[in-house]
Amino acid sequence: MGTEVEAKKPKIEENAAENAANCAHWVKRKKRFCKMTVKAGEKYCGEHQPALQPELPEEGEAKTNSTRIPCPLDPKHTVFKNKLHKHLKICNARDKGDVPAYIYKGLNAGDTDKDAPDYSKLRINELPDDEFYGIVTRIKELYAKFVENKIESLEYSHKLLEPELANTTYGPEARKHLLQAAALLGILDNDQQLQQSTSYIEYGAGKGQLTFYLAQLLEALPDSQVVLVDRMSLRHKKDNKIEDRTLVHRIRADIADFRISGLELLKRTKRCVAVSKHLCGAATDLTLRCITQPASEDTNDKTPSTEYVLIALCCHHRCDWQAYVGKSFLEANALTCRDFAVISKMASWAICGTGMSRERRRALEEQEQNPIEVIDGNKTQRLSLTERERIGDMCKRILDYGRLLYLREQGFEADLKYYVARDVTLENVCLLARKINAF
Repeated sequence: MGTEVEAKKPKIEENAAENAANCAHWVKRKKRFCKMTVKAGEKYCGEHQPALQPELPEEGEAKTNSTRIPCPLDPKHTVFKNKLHKHLKICNARDKGDVPAYIYKGLNAGDTDKDAPDYSKLRINELPDDEFYGIVTRIKELYAKFVENKIESLEYSHKLLEPELANTTYGPEARKHLLQAAALLGILDNDQQLQQSTSYIEYGAGKGQLTFYLAQLLEALPDSQVVLVDRMSLRHKKDNKIEDRTLVHRIRADIADFRISGLELLKRTKRCVAVSKHLCGAATDLTLRCITQPASEDTNDKTPSTEYVLIALCCHHRCDWQAYVGKSFLEANALTCRDFAVISKMASWAICGTGMSRERRRALEEQEQNPIEVIDGNKTQRLSLTERERIGDMCKRILDYGRLLYLREQGFEADLKYYVARDVTLENVCLLARKINAF
């Protein structure tokens, strides 16, 4: 191993020399150098200038001016010591003070239960057998009663992405995302949701790939726009490539704090449509709470309500009891907060299996043992690989069914659909909802 590491060092140094205009900081997580340009005569960009030790008094003012220290607000970056006061006024980590009208802290977070136990460290393999098998039995019963054979497969794809899908230079990962975007746009088109004077709000927008293609369709729809909502500011966003900037607006906000009625630009249109391509765990519940916020008491508020919802679901293992909108469904079926924690953890089985390497998993599957004993920590798991995946998928759909009931209580027609084939993505279920009497 030592020889391999030593062999790589000259290559790294050579690459650094070839890109002298770029920062010399090695980004371990990305296994490459920082791509930011540097000033003439400098080795590092402003973000990665190494913090220097405090200068000695006799070293003089020139040394003081070149000393960098960790930012007090966010030690992940550094700042010139003599410019600290100015930096603190503009640092992105500062307390912004003036909060936009569309931000209301914790508005969609759900009711806080201070007495609710913390089950984040609960381990499934440590559950007693009676509790483990009891929950598995309840999952199977609820799935058979409410979900089984009730999810229809859709086969839509929008023609806008046909040239992209025909591009043979794309790898499997890129093609997978294009197929999903094409399917979601195809559903919008089939359901006649591509209309003029509509605000399409993409929740958890990420890099905005879905928005990039949706905005191209809006060029033929007067007075329509896309609003991207995400709590992070990401680089290389696809929406930055949209030439007509009147079509897109990116809002940096946590969905837990997003108040629709406070966003003035939504009042330009007559209706709202909520969309998302893979909305992780609790973010789905935060979004459902957001779009069902009570109407503003202000009689002059003309913010249009959300009439249609299209959310590609994923990451149910990241669901949160406080945010989850289907509590009443679980409680009505004798499932507790602890049961919810177990179910959400089991949901990961649908896509993650055992957490073992593919080679080890394949070897176990070939043995065709039933049940296969899978070592999980210090105990032996009690289900076969195939059964774990099946139970995991049931858990995901049960959590989704609770969401459907919530939307129906809020005046929506709501259903689950398979929007792409399973070989495209294991997370191939979307939630479709339409406001009753919306038209």
